[in-house]
Amino acid sequence: GPVGADYIVHFFKQPHNLEVIDKLLELGVHWPKIEKQVVNTDNPFFGKTVVLTGTLTHMGREDAKAKLLALGAKVAGSVSAKTDYVIAGTEAGSKLTKANELGVAVLDEEQFMQML
Repeated sequence: GPVGADYIVHFFKQPHNLEVIDKLLELGVHWPKIEKQVVNTDNPFFGKTVVLTGTLTHMGREDAKAKLLALGAKVAGSVSAKTDYVIAGTEAGSKLTKANELGVAVLDEEQFMQML
């Protein structure tokens, strides 16, 4: 946030920090350029909080999480009233129960795959 931004600006205003950066560049240390990723905001997961539960058969949990993050979703580890979707694989447990109690939208794996 703003406090972190202030610290970064302060860091780069300090001459000794700039000297260290120059020395590193002279020694051949270079930072890779990070391409700005464009997220398609016109997808059902953009800006939504999603929880994964159970075993997914079409892809691993980490792959599903990576896809959701790339679509602009926040992947949470627990279900709350702020959760928008729970994606339930086989053998889903307490997270599915809590989602049903809170009235959170639950998607099975097939529905999730169709929405991607």
